[in-house]
Amino acid sequence: MLKEVTRSIPRADERDLWVRAGGRCEFRGCNTLLYQSLVTRERVNVAEKAHIYSFSPDGPRGRGPFARKTRGLNEVSNLLLVCPACHTTIDQHKDGKRYSAALLQEWKREHETRIVRVTGVSPKRGSHVLLYDSRIGKQDSPIDPDDAMECIFPGRYPTAESPVKLSLRYEHQDHEPAFWETEARHLKNSFERQVAPLLRDSATKHFSVFALGDMPLLVLLGSLLTDKPRADVYQLHREPATWRWLPRHPRSFAFVLRRPRRSRGLPALVFSLSGKIDHARVTAVLGPKAAIWELTVSDPHNDFLRTRGQLEKFRQAVRKALVAINAAHGIAESGGVNVAKNGRFENRRAIS
Repeated sequence: MLKEVTRSIPRADERDLWVRAGGRCEFRGCNTLLYQSLVTRERVNVAEKAHIYSFSPDGPRGRGPFARKTRGLNEVSNLLLVCPACHTTIDQHKDGKRYSAALLQEWKREHETRIVRVTGVSPKRGSHVLLYDSRIGKQDSPIDPDDAMECIFPGRYPTAESPVKLSLRYEHQDHEPAFWETEARHLKNSFERQVAPLLRDSATKHFSVFALGDMPLLVLLGSLLTDKPRADVYQLHREPATWRWLPRHPRSFAFVLRRPRRSRGLPALVFSLSGKIDHARVTAVLGPKAAIWELTVSDPHNDFLRTRGQLEKFRQAVRKALVAINAAHGIAESGGVNVAKNGRFENRRAIS
């Protein structure tokens, strides 16, 4: 005869489960706080303890290894801390195939490992997560805050529950002059209202920057942020779709600076990185005598930037390019460097 199993879970095991789960639902993608009302933010306890291998012999996943020996059925290793909705979800498929014991065990390991990483990060590793996206052509380019917040782990952790958002939802498109005037003004005002106080008053001076938009606006964001605060900049990759940097880039990767034949005309620095820029688009704006300097890679395409090392190489290449341009033209003579990105131009005296 099997010993009758009780549903009672010892207080010590319940406490251990709460700590391991960080007080959040362990269903992958939910992560709901279980000790606070989502509406009123009052203190509540909405947690439920779901069995991975079912408490009942005819439950959705059966008793598995506990079929003949029930000891351990109520231990932490066989329990998930979940919200009521997720508890109902995993138990509603009675055959246990959709939410198998193996899948729930994987989710439990994944969630509890993340909690260990987050709580183990030094307080000095905090970062302000900064989001900016603008309309590109006719399309909006929204950034998922959860993707950004998750991406900075385990090296950093967000200093606030929500990121700093600088974006504006605006109906004009980027071929209209009003778009650039409104976007630039809004970006400057939002930066001054939300970011400047953090630079001035916050104990944390590190930023994690996630941005999508037309290059002139991204250049403006960089000029506002400057290189004084420490910052990690992230790039959205297309294949696979992720903000995470890859661990290493090809050894043969290098940036190439192509110099103009003559150095007498107005200098322009062209970035042919995500695609090739036709020089005729530059001379149409600056005149036929423009001295075009081009920073490029061997194979320009949208996904060329994949690693932090490549980003570091880019910063070094831009600095060297500006030094070479200033040596050839002189800042006083040229009045600054015209930067061409995706066919638009800005006159910049200094670029960090």
